[in-house]
Amino acid sequence: MERIAIIGVGSVEYGDHRTVPCRTLGAQAVIRALEDAKISWDRIDCAYVGYGITGLLDGQEGMIGQLALREVGITGIPITRVENACSSSSCAVRESAIAIRAGESEIALAFGVEKMLGYSTEDAMRALAGDGDVPLESNIGLTFPGVFAIAAQTHMREFGTPREALAAVAEKAHANASLNPHAHLRNPITRDEALNGRIVADPLTIYDCCPISDGASAVVLASERIAKSHPGPVVWLDACVLATGTYDSISMTSFEATRRASQQAYECAGIGPNDIDIAEVHDCFTIAEIMHTEDLGFFEKGDGGFATLRGDTQINGKKPINASGGLKAKGHPVGATGAGQLVEVTKQLRREAGERQVEGAKTALTHCMGGFFAQDCGSIVINVVSR
Repeated sequence: MERIAIIGVGSVEYGDHRTVPCRTLGAQAVIRALEDAKISWDRIDCAYVGYGITGLLDGQEGMIGQLALREVGITGIPITRVENACSSSSCAVRESAIAIRAGESEIALAFGVEKMLGYSTEDAMRALAGDGDVPLESNIGLTFPGVFAIAAQTHMREFGTPREALAAVAEKAHANASLNPHAHLRNPITRDEALNGRIVADPLTIYDCCPISDGASAVVLASERIAKSHPGPVVWLDACVLATGTYDSISMTSFEATRRASQQAYECAGIGPNDIDIAEVHDCFTIAEIMHTEDLGFFEKGDGGFATLRGDTQINGKKPINASGGLKAKGHPVGATGAGQLVEVTKQLRREAGERQVEGAKTALTHCMGGFFAQDCGSIVINVVSR
């Protein structure tokens, strides 16, 4: 199978961009990715855009890819919107890779964009609820914070996970984000602050929950033939796996789709979890990071919280997790998150991550989860990349 290369990445700062149109945010990320790839816009053969809930908030439900790329000068090519909740732009990357492997394109563009600020909390939460089962769950009051609060309580009861472990995840996320110029929340916090924050859904405080953010990220992918003659740095997309839930899970402390997708990704890349040097995982809530690191095989089931307390997930730890600050502090502009994870690990593997650089990183994993209902996820995308 032909290898797929990432030859360029770009991102705008995640945060508050309420005065900037969504299409412009997307265009800015694309321009940065094209500049990073050292190619002109007319080299792009096709484009896929991840876009989640913004259209429900501002009315521009369709054509966001065409509108954003028109600002860059990219017209006339196949442009497709991809929606898969929080994994939308991860799926855009997958579609781009498929187009290259099918021989339809040699250089493909995947980007994601979202604007979530500047609207009422009620409207934003109603839009986000659409990533679950609206009539059976959200309409009766089961919110995503509520779901992960139940997961946290269950994990603490079943495995003895200390409440301090969740606070340690938050403390680490903010510390890493303070080193990331593209992060939304760059303010360091203490573990005590995280423990004693305002309760959102017991035991989760405001510091256990990711913010809603505006942002955009873009990735330029190329065929192996193009990559071999590319003048700039290249990393390889060794695996890109999409899985959906089976909706027959009875566990609140594990995602079977993550275990299944990660196993497929490891097999595709010819590696195991011990070979991953750095990972960006979908830490929408602090307990989620703990659960994902276990499901990905980085730690034994029930040890994820203790591993965090041991410092294993720090930038200089045994298994650095979310060096960017993760969704928790880098931010979570839904449609952009998956592409943003790839921007981070690409920079890490190219030794361009500055103060948050993980020394010696050669192989990285990204994990992006979209949607949740019936005690299961709607979509999981696992990427493995190497230098």
